[in-house]
Amino acid sequence: MQLFSKIYQKALDWAQSKYAVYWLSSISFVESFILPYPPPDILLAPMALKKPQKAYQFALICTVFSVLGGMIGYYLGAFLLDVLTPLLVKLHYIDKIDTTQLWFKEYGIWVIAIAGFSPIPYKIFTISAGIVNMAFLPFVLMSLLARGARFFLIAFFVRKLGDACDIWLKKYIDRLGYALIVVIGLGIWYVKTH
Repeated sequence: MQLFSKIYQKALDWAQSKYAVYWLSSISFVESFILPYPPPDILLAPMALKKPQKAYQFALICTVFSVLGGMIGYYLGAFLLDVLTPLLVKLHYIDKIDTTQLWFKEYGIWVIAIAGFSPIPYKIFTISAGIVNMAFLPFVLMSLLARGARFFLIAFFVRKLGDACDIWLKKYIDRLGYALIVVIGLGIWYVKTH
C-alpha cells in the first residue's frame, strides 16, 4: 500500500498551488497551538523543492508564523488553562503537559530550544510555557532561534540536494512512513510499560 507516496504527491500538488504561501503561513501558525495538527515541514519541503530560489523565503514564513502561533499557545496556557483542560484530557495530552512542566522547572529555556527544533510537538511546549509563566521575551527569542534553525535547515538541505532528494523520497517514502509508525508505536509502548 502506497499511502505515504500519495500523501507526498498531494503535498507536491499543494506546493504548486497559487495559494501555497497562504497554506504554509496558516499551517505554520495554527500548528504551534492547536492539538493535534501536522507540522509545516510537510509543505515547506515540497515548496522548497518546486521553487528552490524561494526556499529561504518559505523558511522565513514558517519561522515567523510558527512563532506567532507559539505566542498564542503561550497565552492560551497562561490565561485559558481552565478552558483548555477538558480538551487536553480528551486528547490525552494532560500527562504530557504535566511532564513538560517538570522539564521547564529542571531545564528552563532549553526545553523551548529542543521542542522548537526537534519533531516533538512544539504546541505542547508553547502552552506549557504559558502555564509555568516562563518569561515571555526569552520564550519568543528562543522560539525564533529554534524554529528558524529547523526550517532554514530543511530549506538548505532541499536546495542542496534538489532533485536527488525528490527521487530518493519517491523511492523510499512509504518505507520511511511505515518505519516511523513502528518507531512511534514502540515509543508509546515503552512509555506506557515503564
